[in-house]
Amino acid sequence: MPTGGRDKCTLIEPKLLELLVCPLTKGPLEWDAERKELISASAGLAYPVRDGVPVMLPSEARPLDADSTPASRGS
Repeated sequence: MPTGGRDKCTLIEPKLLELLVCPLTKGPLEWDAERKELISASAGLAYPVRDGVPVMLPSEARPLDADSTPASRGS
């Protein structure tokens, strides 16, 4: 559902999430709403989403540690 103002809550459209893949592994991504990141478990990276725009550059991604994946936090 489109939102006019994305001031406080960044959303990823489900259709967009279906189309996006990790630029390194070409594997699927998982949306982490709490951190506003797209998670690539296969690459061990979290890509930031800034102002509703996924930043799919490996140089901008942060490495995941065992405690930062959505599944390990119980999400």
